[in-house]
Amino acid sequence: MTADLTRILNEWPFEPGKLNVRLVEGSDGEPRLQVRLDLGILQMFTEGRPDGVRPEGFDSLLEFHENRLDESANSPPPSSDSEASPEAGSVAEPEGGAPPPSGAAGPTKFSLTPDQCEELRSEAVQYYHRYMALLVLEDYEGVIRDTSRNLRVIDLCAQHAETEGDRSSMEQFRPYITMMRARAMASQALKDNEPKAALHAIDEGLEALKQYFSEQGEPDLFEQSGEVQMLKGMRDALVPKLPVSQKSELKARLSKALEQENYELAAILRDELRLLKD
Repeated sequence: MTADLTRILNEWPFEPGKLNVRLVEGSDGEPRLQVRLDLGILQMFTEGRPDGVRPEGFDSLLEFHENRLDESANSPPPSSDSEASPEAGSVAEPEGGAPPPSGAAGPTKFSLTPDQCEELRSEAVQYYHRYMALLVLEDYEGVIRDTSRNLRVIDLCAQHAETEGDRSSMEQFRPYITMMRARAMASQALKDNEPKAALHAIDEGLEALKQYFSEQGEPDLFEQSGEVQMLKGMRDALVPKLPVSQKSELKARLSKALEQENYELAAILRDELRLLKD
């Protein structure tokens, strides 16, 4: 059997300017996700790690390191030899006190080396390719799963990477992934005929983005963000479709927000009320 892929590529021509995605059945009967590129075809598993590899027996490197983190957090504290009595065979402390032996056991501090962070970043790229393909197929639950997973990678590196460069290297992608996750959650809600839940998902995404830019010390960039504009555009298209019964609920929420002096939320609710039809 020839290894030449020409026939396969000719049967599925590449279309410039479009994300060409399809779902096929693998030789094992399980589904495979395929993306047509200009120079070939990218194939991924729909569950677990996109390339099907199980690092250290886990579904992904992220889950392997999360397990390491859990184990380090749950490891028992080291026993103190200084509390042992002479009758138990302890050695008397030298005059002036002696430091503990250099090889003494201690609590394990979890951290990620530069190589481990690089491996996590490479793995995250696989999930990026998959959630973009799943979005085309309108598999919004899959997009939510994979975007949530990549946000966990960013958090893990930000909190536990050994170097400052690795702690901040993925932060630039947080707004985009946050937007994609909110977009998928809203789309799934609309698919389920739940416009209220869709609106809530968008608002949560916008709030997360506002918090991100504030924490970065650049709150003015919130309004300029392409991710924010994307969600606001989706929101503007959605609000007029809300049922009229939402109006009384929005008024109640506005009143409560004002009582709690939550003026940011109040401003959002006022905008919602203006857009609702009488």
